[in-house]
Amino acid sequence: MTEEIPKIKIIDAKNFVGKTVTIGAWLRQKRGSGKIAFLQLRDGTAFFQGVVAKADVSEEVFETAKSLKQETSIYVTGEIHEDARSSFGYEMAVSDIKVIGESHDYPITPKEHGTEFLFDERHLYLRHLKPFATLKIRNTLVAATYEFFNKEGFTKLDAPVLTGSAPEGTTELFETDYFGEPAFLSQTGQLYAEAGAMAFGKVFTFGPTFRAEKSKTRRHLTEFWMIEPEMAFMDQEESLKLQERYIAFLISKVLENNDQELDILKRDKGLLRSYTQLPYPRVSYDDAVKLLQDNDFDVEWGVDFGSPEETFLANHFAKPVFIVNFPKAIKPFYMKRHKTRDDIVVSADLLAPEGYGEIIGGSERDTDYDYLKNEIEKLGLNMDEYAWYLDLRKYGSVPHSGFGLGLERMVTFVTGEEHIREAIPFPRMTNRLRP
Repeated sequence: MTEEIPKIKIIDAKNFVGKTVTIGAWLRQKRGSGKIAFLQLRDGTAFFQGVVAKADVSEEVFETAKSLKQETSIYVTGEIHEDARSSFGYEMAVSDIKVIGESHDYPITPKEHGTEFLFDERHLYLRHLKPFATLKIRNTLVAATYEFFNKEGFTKLDAPVLTGSAPEGTTELFETDYFGEPAFLSQTGQLYAEAGAMAFGKVFTFGPTFRAEKSKTRRHLTEFWMIEPEMAFMDQEESLKLQERYIAFLISKVLENNDQELDILKRDKGLLRSYTQLPYPRVSYDDAVKLLQDNDFDVEWGVDFGSPEETFLANHFAKPVFIVNFPKAIKPFYMKRHKTRDDIVVSADLLAPEGYGEIIGGSERDTDYDYLKNEIEKLGLNMDEYAWYLDLRKYGSVPHSGFGLGLERMVTFVTGEEHIREAIPFPRMTNRLRP
């Protein structure tokens, strides 16, 4: 009885050295001479090389190898060997090839292409090395997020995407008709998370959010994913400790699980490892302004920091840094007032080094019903839309804190990518709605 040849994934090649296996793969590229063909293969788990030697295969198999076009899908059968010359460490000595689906005139050739072209072809560009590595790291960050908050005793809460109000009082919302009345694509799940925290103690939301900002910077998307934990009976300092543990955990998981992907992206692993060292510095907004002014930045107290200021501050400390206690005038209405000053709120932004800027924004929440009601009125917001939120302060309110992390900003930071559009499978920006 003939022993059946196992069908495996490229990532598992290390477990089959010296054995004959079959792999379903796509052809990335090929090269070779008259007597040998080198097939660069991928299967969604990893990339490696198949070597087809004319002397070791039938004429039909060798002719098939020579005729393969970029992105043709195939079954390749052969023996797995160690390959010290490649970063992956293994290759296949191919003995048979079966074509599954042919490919002709694949548009993304090995030559250099412009960014706009690659994102016009994003549905195909996902197959290539750089987006593959970036999005595999994104997947690790998603899985690690669930692992971290489950270990910390959080309950996952799903906030609605359609809302009847603007949670942060902004006008930069996408509006739609909801059976005759206006509705908005959510810009945050936070207010709903606060309701969840009053029921479950500690919750986190994780979902898509939308901002109709006409921003064209490398840090902004119009659709992105937010992780927003909310914790009852937790003050700001406890929240900051949770935040830094979370960031260090995420980075550690990428270092543990994505060695190959970090190599593809040429990311400095030693630098990433340094970002897992806690605690992160805490610098008051007041001191941050003074530090900037002392280093020739033209900033005045009361303004929000832009990209140059955030980059300088984080690089100054060479690791993520919390800027705490921002001016009340530039922060949302729900943030807790400082106990000794009327002009600041108990808030914090976590700035990432290397120019990646704010990756977390958070605060302790104010619990005073009358104060919040007055703030909502001052902003000219519809009180009926916030009645349920104010109820949270009427029925057993407690001190509570929360924060939001933008997944794509975290992906960009960890991978070392230059632009946030790389951090999501199909980016949505002011100039891009397709594919």
